[in-house]
Amino acid sequence: MASMPAADYETLVGRIDNLWSTARNRAVEAVNTELLDANWKTGQYIVEFEQQGKIRAEYGTQLINRLAKDLTARRGKGFSRSNLIYMRKFYLCFPKSVTVSHLLTWSHYYELLKCEDEMEMQFYYKEALNQKWKVRELRRQIKSSLFHRLALSTDKAGVLALARQGHPILTADDIIHDPYVLEFTGLPQKKRYKENDLEKALKDNMEKFLLELGRGFAFIGRQYVMPIGGRQFKVDLVFYHAILKCYVLIDLKRNEISHGDIGQMNLYLNYFKNEVCMPDDNPPIGIVLGAKRDEVLMEYALEGITNQLFVARYQLYLPRKEELQAQLDKVLNDNA
Repeated sequence: MASMPAADYETLVGRIDNLWSTARNRAVEAVNTELLDANWKTGQYIVEFEQQGKIRAEYGTQLINRLAKDLTARRGKGFSRSNLIYMRKFYLCFPKSVTVSHLLTWSHYYELLKCEDEMEMQFYYKEALNQKWKVRELRRQIKSSLFHRLALSTDKAGVLALARQGHPILTADDIIHDPYVLEFTGLPQKKRYKENDLEKALKDNMEKFLLELGRGFAFIGRQYVMPIGGRQFKVDLVFYHAILKCYVLIDLKRNEISHGDIGQMNLYLNYFKNEVCMPDDNPPIGIVLGAKRDEVLMEYALEGITNQLFVARYQLYLPRKEELQAQLDKVLNDNA
């Protein structure tokens, strides 16, 4: 009896494996769609019951508590008081079921619904879709107040655009956050540490650092060597941005950024333009990232520089949302 052709058999195994992978993925998508629809309709039923019965506000809590008890007795887990509150809010925040994207899971929406501000919620909704964030990534971005940090760098029209469209990457300015939040490094805020400690911590937590940097970054290397004029210079971190099609150089400064740091980064950018970039690459971008900066000093240091060079701050702890919200309210009121 002739032996079975190995290549044909491997093809058969591959086809069956792909068939079941596709079927499993479709099953998961179908379950997610049904779950989202059921959660949305549960919220709808609750709101419509409240409105038709003209239930007064003081009875609202009683209704949710009673529903939680009775539905849990009938259906088991999944109908806690907090879950029912979020199902109700789900319907109120997305009153048209067609606006609910089934690309996100109920766990995504659960995090989104924790946002008290509608603009903030819409921003994270758009970004979760655009960047395909997992739930833990969405949770971190909300916790690190990404919306507020981006919003404070623009005007009222820019804030509204962020809420409607998310944060598209179109220019070099779009990749700059201020401040960058690097709490994941584990470095203590008040203890002395060296710049290479921060650099190593970022490399060791590269996945989280890439999330903080934003969409499109690919890590190229650490302590990138540049031989210039018989000397060797090193830039701390080098990335390539797939959307902007250019190199991004980051130099880390433990303390306040000096004017000399600006000149040094300008040197690096000129080297990359002439020695590293390919003809179809766009000009490189340089970011000097420090714990502090003097605005007036930086204004003079950057004046006249034609390269795309930016100065930004980092902090090793999560920003206080209340303070950021107060600053954002001032931006919106000043531009009203």
